[in-house]
Amino acid sequence: MGQSNSHHGSKKIVSSGIVIGKGEVLLLKRTIALTFIFLWMVVSSSSALSQEKPPHWEVHFSPHGGCTDTIVRELNKASSIILVQAYSFTSAPIAKGLLNAHRRGVKVEVILDKSQRKRDKYSSADFLLNSGIQPKIDARHSIAHNKVMIIDGEVVMTGSFNFTKAAENSNAENLLIIRDKRLAERYVQNWEEHAQHSKVYTGKEGRT
Repeated sequence: MGQSNSHHGSKKIVSSGIVIGKGEVLLLKRTIALTFIFLWMVVSSSSALSQEKPPHWEVHFSPHGGCTDTIVRELNKASSIILVQAYSFTSAPIAKGLLNAHRRGVKVEVILDKSQRKRDKYSSADFLLNSGIQPKIDARHSIAHNKVMIIDGEVVMTGSFNFTKAAENSNAENLLIIRDKRLAERYVQNWEEHAQHSKVYTGKEGRT
């Protein structure tokens, strides 16, 4: 027997021995349409996820491992904001990189250890202050020992590497760069927690 499309009242015969009502036909069509919509949403979502930048990292070691040059390279790529936590900060190239970013309109905020406010020396806090970047001093802890830079809320630079000439040329250090927005958000949160109890540095005369 061949297929038949003849109508019998409210019934529609679609094949031999199978009779489907009009309501069932509408339900079937709706189910098929919803299935296609669901599959389209799944494909679109997968495509969007595939376009997101996957987490990426790189690592450098000193002495003479290019840590300073790498930090300066990343500072030169900053477009909106740089957050810094530093224990020792005497590297002229890195300080200049921050200053250049500041001059091209990037917001630069720095938290330093209390050792950077000593009266008997011209510190990195003084250099930054005189360059138009007003640092904060974190004196809450025995040592504010973080070495962190967060760039544009997406890139984290951290490790044992102090931002100093000795760290580049003499010490055994490591620098880890992680490009992961979710991780960067956690570092930003921690930076903000320390900023809340840190004091603005106003120079040797107005020592805080």
